[in-house]
Amino acid sequence: MKDINFIFLLLALGAEIIGTIGGFGSSVFFVPIGNFYFDFYSVLGLTAIFHLSSNLSKIFLFKKGLDKKLLLYIGLPSVVFVIVGGILSKVLDSVLLKIFLGLFLVGLSLLFLIKSNLILAPNKKNAIAGGAFSGFSAGLLGTGGAIRGLTMAAFNLEKSVFIATSAFIDFMIDFSRTFVYYNNGYIHNHDLKYVPFLFVIGILGSYIGKRILNYIPQTKFRKLSLLFIFFIGIVTLIQLAVS
Repeated sequence: MKDINFIFLLLALGAEIIGTIGGFGSSVFFVPIGNFYFDFYSVLGLTAIFHLSSNLSKIFLFKKGLDKKLLLYIGLPSVVFVIVGGILSKVLDSVLLKIFLGLFLVGLSLLFLIKSNLILAPNKKNAIAGGAFSGFSAGLLGTGGAIRGLTMAAFNLEKSVFIATSAFIDFMIDFSRTFVYYNNGYIHNHDLKYVPFLFVIGILGSYIGKRILNYIPQTKFRKLSLLFIFFIGIVTLIQLAVS
């Protein structure tokens, strides 16, 4: 127990709660937080394992809202491209990709916040493109939920549908990339001591986030999600600037 960093675990709980409220998962916060405590590749391995428990919790808590069509159009491309991204993570420069990710999140979230009535056409093409991009980013950088969140926020979904569908897609992504990361050597024995704690945090954070969501009106939910994503983009760029 003396080797466990409880400040990191407390921050992980906060990431899970906010990720549940935002509807795009905790990795968008967990990955930047984890990079302060672990090397980049350890964070990738821990994120995949952590998300398996947190997304199972969300699927159980929000299961009535699952959108099977979006699950197909966004989920399948996500699974394919998370494998591609996970394999390429060993050979591509992650710093440049993180810069691009931060700029992309800030720019696109600002666009939807300023143009509040702007909604992407809810068609197959947009869903597939968003799923492919989010899956690739998840495999390469450890986080793709914010990109998927932008895609799904553009579809202006009811919050229970948004969270349930996003969690199920996230679970498929994490299940797939866990095998890739393990094969890449990202899951280290000395980090496994955190897994039981993260498993509990995934369940507890999802539950607390769901309770908080009961007090957030649907009209404010989309804006809240976009504000979280904007903040994530800023934090990503600041972290790169000071590192």
